[in-house]
Amino acid sequence: MSEPRQTTDSETNPLLKAWVTPFATPPFDEIKPEHFLPAFEQAFADHSAEIAAITSDPTAADFANTITALERSGKLLSKVASVFYDLVSAHSNPAILEIDKEVSLRMARHWNPIMMNAVLFGRIAQLHENRANLGLTPEQLRLLERTYTRFHRSGAGLSEEAKTRMAEINERLAQLGTSFSHHLLGDEQEWFMELGEADRQGLPESFVASAKAAAEERGMAGKAIVTLSRSSVEQFLKSSARRDLREKVYKAFTARGDNGNSNDNNTTIVEVLKLREESANLLGYPTFAAYRLEDSMAKTPEAVRGLLERVWKPARARALADRDDMQALITEEGGNFKLASWDWRFYAEKLRLQRANFDDAAIKPYLALDHMIAAAFDCATRLFGVTFEERKDVPVWHPDVRVWEMKGPDGKHKALFYGDYFARPSKRSGAWMTSLRDQQKLDGEIAPLILNICNFSKGAGGEPSLLSPDDARTLFHEFGHGLHGMLSNVTYPSLSGTSVFTDFVELPSQLYEHWQERPEVLQKFARHYQTGEPLPDDLLQRFLAARKFNQGFATVEFVSSALVDLEFHTQPASATQDVRAFEKKELEKIGMPEEISLRHRPTQFGHIFTGDHYAAGYYSYMWSEVMDADAFGAFEEAGNIFDPAVAKRLHDDIYSSGGSVDPEAAYEAFRGRPPEPDALLRRRGLLDAPKAA
Repeated sequence: MSEPRQTTDSETNPLLKAWVTPFATPPFDEIKPEHFLPAFEQAFADHSAEIAAITSDPTAADFANTITALERSGKLLSKVASVFYDLVSAHSNPAILEIDKEVSLRMARHWNPIMMNAVLFGRIAQLHENRANLGLTPEQLRLLERTYTRFHRSGAGLSEEAKTRMAEINERLAQLGTSFSHHLLGDEQEWFMELGEADRQGLPESFVASAKAAAEERGMAGKAIVTLSRSSVEQFLKSSARRDLREKVYKAFTARGDNGNSNDNNTTIVEVLKLREESANLLGYPTFAAYRLEDSMAKTPEAVRGLLERVWKPARARALADRDDMQALITEEGGNFKLASWDWRFYAEKLRLQRANFDDAAIKPYLALDHMIAAAFDCATRLFGVTFEERKDVPVWHPDVRVWEMKGPDGKHKALFYGDYFARPSKRSGAWMTSLRDQQKLDGEIAPLILNICNFSKGAGGEPSLLSPDDARTLFHEFGHGLHGMLSNVTYPSLSGTSVFTDFVELPSQLYEHWQERPEVLQKFARHYQTGEPLPDDLLQRFLAARKFNQGFATVEFVSSALVDLEFHTQPASATQDVRAFEKKELEKIGMPEEISLRHRPTQFGHIFTGDHYAAGYYSYMWSEVMDADAFGAFEEAGNIFDPAVAKRLHDDIYSSGGSVDPEAAYEAFRGRPPEPDALLRRRGLLDAPKAA
């Protein structure tokens, strides 16, 4: 009698099998935490073997056997990692977070010897030196330049001793970034504030409904809670008439990662900054900011500081003028207290009601989530000819996740779009776009799988989720990133979609926000969730008039965070040993109004400390806003926000070209000239700001 056949991991592990799902999507319903480590083991081994084959190739280096071969390598690793990191961020559990600690270290240990491989870099450098004679297409030339730059900046040209140290630094930074994000999630999961009947003064019904849904999500059915998700906190601070509770919520929100508990991030930050400085020095740069910004549109810390300071002065002056008006309002009402940080949003709403006869609560019933999703899709249809159809047959990681198929103007499948919109304890805070698979054409047409993850408050008892204007803008912002991924039309995976400079990647997303607040869009899609009535014209006009209100505050909140990020990475690490003291000193230096705090205090600044993607790069949103404010002007000048000729240029030069074109050249191809910096101040209503005190 024969022995029973042993099954292998590749037959039982869903991450290692071919996916027989619609569009070969991840079978989330089959994937369990215990599948990840064996899958990563196999993926690391496969990738290492592929790299070894390239480096040991006895034939002379050419584009096909080196650069194209590199592009084809690591497919299984990309496949496994994209699923894993989606779950880590959007639907984690203790088992996944534990695995994440090991995987982050293993990932660094896997990539270090590849990115610092002297033989491999020698082949790439030889091709780069001879690039003008290789007969390459513009996209191939761009790929060769980006590949050379990536390896060079990773330390491939360093001495063996320096490479060893760089590898140690990379491993430790990977661990620290993971710890930072886990600490932040821990603080956010552990805190909530229950709202009794007496605690609900001033809160709109839609907020109470969301607070009940949040309680239900945590197994507290019948109760209502405020959580530390931004959507929950900011709406509470705008609406709650209970000053004591506003203070409590505000302090909890701004203290995330800074509570002296096991989730404290202060020592993590100190070590991250020290190691980043050392890695920059090893590569020959005086500071991490100098290293980071050389490979960006901005190029230097001085250029970044110049932009931020140009915006800071009028924004601060406007914020201080608004502060004085709010203090006068408090006095008029008989309040005998000084405006504090937890009061700003509450009195800003009162001031806006007074000046523009508008508050967010009036428009929220017209901004139902489903209507805003439809609006985002419709704008894409009118601009680019793409269509969206919901699919119920694609596996997802949580029951709330929805999936749409995007088809091109020719009716052919182009992408899948996953929308995961609601806050929950298993999800990190914020909003982001990512992918489960990127577009490429290297080996046939590969269609992308694009994700938008948000943290909106869920409606309770079957009621729809109602968005604030900020939430609606966030939805369009992330969908703009999504379109950048879905409309990508490049050959090589390394140049796909959002694989562009950080200070260019926010252009497609921030530009897309403009359509959300246009009368043509709101008149069609802003409909009352109960009656279906369109947004009354009077309310629409008041909303549009109120848009530039409180822009001093919003700009101060952002620019101060960007300046602190820049200083963290420009000043010597020895100056940042006490993170709180450093934060305080930098805010005093720029004259930060004490009634406003940073949009992201250091201990919760995930953009710059959970990894280095936005480190010394948080300014990117502002840099891109100069372009997006200017870019939308092309549609306004054409007299039609869906002008076909402008939309075609936008598609061809910005959304579909990925990283295949230098960003400055891409922008000028679209606009016909460089961006006009004052467009940003004009959009924010700061050109006529009062003079700074």
